[in-house]
Amino acid sequence: MDTKIEIKDLSKNFGKKQALKHVNLEVNQGMFGLLGPNGAGKTTLMKVITTLSKKSSGEVKLCGIPVEQCKKVRQIIGYLPQDFSMYGNMGAYEALDYLAVLSGMNKKERVIKVPEMLEKVNLGEQHKTKVKAMSGGMRRRLGIAQAIIHNPKIIVVDEPTAGLDPEERVRFRNLLCEIAKDRIVILSTHIVGDIEATCENIAVLNQGEILFRGKVSQLLEAVKGKVYTIEVSTLELPNIQEKFLVTGILTNGSTANIKIIAEELPIQDAKPANPDVEDAYMYLMNHASANPNRQ
Repeated sequence: MDTKIEIKDLSKNFGKKQALKHVNLEVNQGMFGLLGPNGAGKTTLMKVITTLSKKSSGEVKLCGIPVEQCKKVRQIIGYLPQDFSMYGNMGAYEALDYLAVLSGMNKKERVIKVPEMLEKVNLGEQHKTKVKAMSGGMRRRLGIAQAIIHNPKIIVVDEPTAGLDPEERVRFRNLLCEIAKDRIVILSTHIVGDIEATCENIAVLNQGEILFRGKVSQLLEAVKGKVYTIEVSTLELPNIQEKFLVTGILTNGSTANIKIIAEELPIQDAKPANPDVEDAYMYLMNHASANPNRQ
């Protein structure tokens, strides 16, 4: 059984609204980033993949299993939704044990797997901590524990670091990379930094359409030679922002160091700069909004 997700010509409609439009993707083992703004259709795509929402048309296979075979798909997939929550008065061990029961694990299996998973997500010493007393990062780590307790081949996480402080965000990203060594992990997010830090292969989704699929290095190549930096007066900023795509501003009193994306030298004395993933993402999104009728 190949560890692969195949999505062909997938569409999803909610009444007259088309949330996904002819999506084509192939996702292989390792970390895969799905990047896009809020409302792009990422959660809808995740719900179709995890069998929580039925597709309108197209084909989706997970490790060769059609998504219509819900029971078989759910045996090989783990899901951490954006709004994961548990009963607040349950301790970490109790909550994970309860979720393991729901996943069909017997008591003998749970006695081994529950403490093992708590240790894996660094909650072993907090096994009695009540869910309502946990930090956001601890709750997300408990969510990952429930997603992997049945050893799935595919894990889907939706906006997992939103609202976390920097330290928790880094810890959570490292955990995802660790568990992606022998399975597929799809990281769906609008946070460019999470993608840049963890994923080599990505797709960019906007308004239900795939704008880009490929490696991060390919995305960066598209904006190569189009990124510039320059120091200007803060009084000039509004005029510059009207004319150019500005992706960074660092003010220092009456001056500002700014980063501009342009097809050619935007301002005299501007200097070429190395692009990062955020530059490439902003360029792609800006280009898409300027060409809404592209094929």
